[in-house]
Amino acid sequence: QVQLVESGGGLVQPGRSLRLSCAASGIIFSIDDMGWYRQAPGKERESVATITSGGSTNYADSVKGRFTISRDNAKNTVYLQMNSLEAEDTAVYYCNADVLSGSSWISKRYLEVWGQGTLVTVSS
Repeated sequence: QVQLVESGGGLVQPGRSLRLSCAASGIIFSIDDMGWYRQAPGKERESVATITSGGSTNYADSVKGRFTISRDNAKNTVYLQMNSLEAEDTAVYYCNADVLSGSSWISKRYLEVWGQGTLVTVSS
């Protein structure tokens, strides 16, 4: 099985920064796209930022210029650096990854895996 474990959430004042991390573990042959999503109270889950295995990135308009997604392929880890945080960024942040896994190379297949979520609260 494959697991994603997030860390780095918490309470932060408006204008400050936080860095989220998400590490994948288990039987992993490779990881394709990785991304961060968020869900605010009473709202649907939305994409925040995604990154391909080659490093190409995509951001939601609401976070462009403030958030940066990056990954360390050797560590199977994706990061989200969040600067100039706003109250509207308050949400549970989820990590997502497309992981090539399996009990053997012959039986490998892509799995879409989600982390358990980490709460980010932006408040004074």
